[in-house]
Amino acid sequence: MIATAPTIYLHRGDLPADVTFHGPIAVDTEAMGLKPHRDRLCLVQISAGDNAAHLVQILPGTPSPNLARLMADPAITKLMHFARFDVAILQHTLGVTVAPVICTKIASKLVRTFTDRHGLAQLCRELLGVDLSKQQQTSDWGAPDLTPEQKVYAASDVLYLHALWARLEALLHREGRRDLAQACYDFLPARARLDLLGYEEPDIFAHRA
Repeated sequence: MIATAPTIYLHRGDLPADVTFHGPIAVDTEAMGLKPHRDRLCLVQISAGDNAAHLVQILPGTPSPNLARLMADPAITKLMHFARFDVAILQHTLGVTVAPVICTKIASKLVRTFTDRHGLAQLCRELLGVDLSKQQQTSDWGAPDLTPEQKVYAASDVLYLHALWARLEALLHREGRRDLAQACYDFLPARARLDLLGYEEPDIFAHRA
């Protein structure tokens, strides 16, 4: 597991054009709240699983074309935890379809049915032996200058997703649910669009009116 301090890069406004990725990337977001159609996207974190994290600070009214292209790139798989929210706010802000996507929270819910603890911190602790601090989770991500503590927290949310997915994918194969998981992942961009249209509650698939 990661033994040395990670390298953290902060980019304002967009991902630099010379920062490229060639394999699966871990992606997370920080926003002003949990309503993707209401709350502003503030930060997008990206890691290639190499103990480095790129933090892209989103500036209101400023486009992020390099980031948008990466999120929409069909050749780059995006690993996320609770991808339903991340995909929705990225699609709403960047105006692209975010795909392909893998969600470790969905994977955990499909194979770890013996527990209701599917948060990122719990999974990292139980599957990887890593303790993540969630102290900065509710801090002000819209501040113009992020604190060192915010940067470390934001980076930690993507640094372990590659290792976590490796463990969870093995469990999905073991339990015969890898194909089912993939079907869920393929649906995520459409699920996010439904959320943005207001179909969070009632769920459009629910029997009740």
